[in-house]
Amino acid sequence: MADGGKAPDETIQDRRPVPSSVLFMCGMNAIRSPMAEVLSRQYLPKSTYVASAGVRSGKRDPFVDTVLAEIGLDLGQRRPHTLDDLEDDYFDLIITLAPEAHHQALELTRSSAVDVVYWPTADPTTVTGSREQILDAYREVREHIDNLLKRRFATGTR
Repeated sequence: MADGGKAPDETIQDRRPVPSSVLFMCGMNAIRSPMAEVLSRQYLPKSTYVASAGVRSGKRDPFVDTVLAEIGLDLGQRRPHTLDDLEDDYFDLIITLAPEAHHQALELTRSSAVDVVYWPTADPTTVTGSREQILDAYREVREHIDNLLKRRFATGTR
């Protein structure tokens, strides 16, 4: 390839130094942020502390388990939790996946040097229709997050 072998959607500016700790945030820590937490472990070193939390309490979503199982991943016994439930409250990087989470992260980090990044991500619970149509919406969210993670953290291929 004339561009040095990089995929067309991969750009050098997307890559940044690997943080030692990352927090993924969304509304209820039931869909987007737990997906991001599990998916990110494929791209981040084992030494990177990764967590996720919601702005408010949520319930585990079985569709998340289904779409993660399709690619050989799972949440284990993990349950949704809020920021108050976290053992550690300092992170090098906070990635927010929903507007309310982004606003909360900015407020929490107002007086600290934490990198807060917003990755707008659709809420698949707004999709109606057949089970397969709903699963397709969850798959789109999974792939969207996975692509963002690859661009930000991947050093090689899966």
